[in-house]
Amino acid sequence: MNAVITIAAKEIQQAIRNRWVLASTLLLAGLALSLTFLGSAPTGTVGARALDVVIVSLSSLTIFLIPLIALLISHDAIVGDMERGTMLLLLSYPVARWQVLLGKFLGHLAVLAFATCLGYGAAAVALLIAGSHFDSDGLTAFAAMIGSSVLLGAVFVAIGYLVSAVVRDRGTAAGVCIGLWLALVLIYDMALLGLLVIDQGRNVSGGLLSALLLLNPTDAYRLFNLTGFANVSLFSGMAGLAGSSTLSVGVLLTALVLWTLVPLAGAALAFSRREL
Repeated sequence: MNAVITIAAKEIQQAIRNRWVLASTLLLAGLALSLTFLGSAPTGTVGARALDVVIVSLSSLTIFLIPLIALLISHDAIVGDMERGTMLLLLSYPVARWQVLLGKFLGHLAVLAFATCLGYGAAAVALLIAGSHFDSDGLTAFAAMIGSSVLLGAVFVAIGYLVSAVVRDRGTAAGVCIGLWLALVLIYDMALLGLLVIDQGRNVSGGLLSALLLLNPTDAYRLFNLTGFANVSLFSGMAGLAGSSTLSVGVLLTALVLWTLVPLAGAALAFSRREL
């Protein structure tokens, strides 16, 4: 376990030197503050609470931004070190390959979690300074949004590790990761929407639709945040989906956890069989 912590600390230090921590935090904080002040302007006329508006806005932002940041910091975690020769040096020490993989994963996840918590937390602080009132339900939904955002980041860090363990060069890893980002964030939902329009409710049942949504981690994240809390779902326009969906909060969280563990296990298997 000491080896895992040491490798994780090394990844965090490297991210600080490469300015990944600073860049990610400033980007998330800047966008969160912009959405907070621009998006909460109409709350007085529509009767929505400012924090609920921020949760909806940040959830939509997270689906596009967090996966991209996660893939950018993880796509060369293995193949990049192999190309630079640092992986061979690292494995010359008494450390197992799974320890290297787990340490790197925890280090990158810590960087992403720090940037997400600090960046999104700035939005809540800004609302407090502006005089907004928070109740327990709103704070719970906001904390759940930040936690699930970190979990979504863990999913795509794990996917990036799987790609990095399988491909043979950094350029290919970057291209595959961008393709996966486009497929999971944009193309999948467009294809699913097209299927529903063509089907017109004849063959795609509610259960099948729920299963199709679970096959995409971004959809599981979206449903968790926009339908899992009553006030947020009413404002987000997804109250109908919240009432008809058969997916509970526990099921959605389990799906995100499995989406993290399965690619990470695949990365560990591919890395263990790879020649240096």
